[in-house]
Amino acid sequence: MSNIHKSIAELVGNTPLVELSNYEEQHGLKAHIIGKLEYLNPTGSVKDRLALALIQDGERRGLIKKGDTLIDVTSGNTGIGLAGIGHALGYEFVPYLEPGTTVERTQIFEGYGLDLHTLYDIDEVKDFEKTGLVLDDLINGIKRIANEKGFYYTGQTVNEANQEFHYNTTGPEIWKDTDGQVDYFVAMGGTAGTIVGTGRYLREKNPNVKIVGVQAAKSSRPDSPDFTGHIVDGTLPLSGVADPLIPTLIKTNENNGFKFDEVIDVKAEDAYKTAQETAKTDGLFLGTSAAAALTAAIEIAKRPEAVGKNIVVIYPDNGYKYLSTELYKRKK
Repeated sequence: MSNIHKSIAELVGNTPLVELSNYEEQHGLKAHIIGKLEYLNPTGSVKDRLALALIQDGERRGLIKKGDTLIDVTSGNTGIGLAGIGHALGYEFVPYLEPGTTVERTQIFEGYGLDLHTLYDIDEVKDFEKTGLVLDDLINGIKRIANEKGFYYTGQTVNEANQEFHYNTTGPEIWKDTDGQVDYFVAMGGTAGTIVGTGRYLREKNPNVKIVGVQAAKSSRPDSPDFTGHIVDGTLPLSGVADPLIPTLIKTNENNGFKFDEVIDVKAEDAYKTAQETAKTDGLFLGTSAAAALTAAIEIAKRPEAVGKNIVVIYPDNGYKYLSTELYKRKK
């Protein structure tokens, strides 16, 4: 029987796990750092899962049909997913780009023939660089625009279909591929759908699994006075900030079996070093958030209590969309 798919939407998920074997050996690490290569999804990132989840949710609730236009805020990957998966399923997409969207991602949007906007075009948050990005204000602004233009706001930051999709796919995939041997689960958060949904599933299967969130250190956040100019793009703080700045899905699932065991801060510069070194040791070519999450996983792997443990970390995308940044600019 032939194995021919009718749409790229059918190819979302079931990404492989790969151990960081050479790096572990070179650094004498006794834990197993296991990366989930989410950049092998059709448009190149974990956000293909989100795009498919949001579209299916809208269709299931009778809110959208083929030919409609979707709208949302994105740092790039969600938008690329909504463009690619959306086009495959018969939808148009209008993105509002967050700060830090790389040149490469912008060019991809242009390649998809999209009409581009930025957060500066949303009155409710146009001063975000001074005030910090308040998610409720952002949501209110994008909803207003959707209503005015007759678009469908997919609601990646608040739609529970986001984390539920990871609960139903990413978590079971990890559990199956590790034969249920997961000791730590490590991920960054933007919408936090990946870490919430996957974390919920893994903890239900094994209450002793450690759920570790990763966030950019203060020096890697544009709204910080200590900002160095280097960001971990597409991510938001997970703890240690005012409640309105915490991703909504974390708060709505506190009574649904989700909580962090730990949140680790990572500087963008340290993530760059990890990306560059693991490109040499293991042939990986990670994006910024993937490298930051891996940096945290390596920190865990160095702990005495992690000896012999399996540390599963999400690699949301690869480095091809960051070639215009400092990520792979090696010092001479």
